Amino acid sequence: MPASLFDHVPPDVLARAARVRLACFDVDGTLTDGGLGFDSEGREIKTFHVHDGQGLVLLRKAGITVALVTARPGGIVERRAADLGVQAHVHVADKRARVVALCAELGLDDDQVAFMGDDLADVGAMREAGLAVAPADANACAVSAAHWRTRAPGGRGAGRELCDLILHAQGRLATIHADGRVS
Repeated sequence: MPASLFDHVPPDVLARAARVRLACFDVDGTLTDGGLGFDSEGREIKTFHVHDGQGLVLLRKAGITVALVTARPGGIVERRAADLGVQAHVHVADKRARVVALCAELGLDDDQVAFMGDDLADVGAMREAGLAVAPADANACAVSAAHWRTRAPGGRGAGRELCDLILHAQGRLATIHADGRVS
């Protein structure tokens, strides 16, 4: 992604992104479009965007811990997290408390955490994070808690935008794009 695509990002947001060592993502409405589908046997169906998944893998390969944090049951989320090699935290009643616990486990300060969320259940974690991000189509409560808002909606590249922003702010994105890999 050319640097010109980050010209709209305020300097304070870039500074926040440069400090990130843990990137947490809500799932429904952030890494999916928020729709909940069910098959004929009542099993939940979710659609994830491949670009978002690639971004999560790039962060992980760059040494940034990635965690999916959702209040909903596991299954699909745990499967997607395993495919990408990232952490899954499911049935999380208090996302803020889970982020605080992750920071303690990893020895990180809250200013080293990014949290992307789209609705009320995410606001506490967003307020705790050093970099709070909302997808373009997030609910107003999440937008008001965000330091930055993506141009893409949830499930349609918003997660990748955050991943690319972090890698750009840390001086890694240009090399990744030039080499086609994380060094």
